[in-house]
Amino acid sequence: MNDISPRQKVVLAALAAEQSSSFAPVQVQKLFFLLDQNIAADFGGPQFSFEPYDYGPFDRAVYSELEALAQKGLVAIEAAPGASRRKFSLTAAGYDAGRAAFAQLSDRAQEYLTRVSAWVRSLSFAELVGSIYKQYPSMKANSVFRG
Repeated sequence: MNDISPRQKVVLAALAAEQSSSFAPVQVQKLFFLLDQNIAADFGGPQFSFEPYDYGPFDRAVYSELEALAQKGLVAIEAAPGASRRKFSLTAAGYDAGRAAFAQLSDRAQEYLTRVSAWVRSLSFAELVGSIYKQYPSMKANSVFRG
C-alpha cells in the first residue's frame, strides 16, 4: 500500500512482531514510548512526542495513527469484553503489511520489537505503569496512578 506513511509502517511493524497480538491502550502507549526511547535511530528518529500524563508517557497521536490505519482496513479496534476499554489488533491485511515492514528492519530492531511487544502484553496494568515509572521517573510527573 502506497498510502501508508513511514510512521504508520513503524506502527504496523511493531504490532506485527507477533501474530495474533492484541494491545490495550496502555500497552500501545508504552510500546511506542519504549521504541522512541530505546531504538528511535532504527526508525529515523522518534515517531511520537510523549509527555507525562495520568498513567505515564502518552501521545494522542498513537491513537490517531491506529484510527487512520483502521480506516484503511489494517487495524481492528474493538471494545474489550465487559469493558469500555478498546483493544487494538491487526487485520489479516494489516498483519501482511506489518510483516513486510518488519522484514525491512535491522535484525536488532526486529529482536527488540519482538521482545518489547511480548513484554508490554505480559504485564498487568499496574506492573506495566510501575515498571515504566521505575525506568523513566520523569514520566511520573502528572500521574494519577498510585499503584
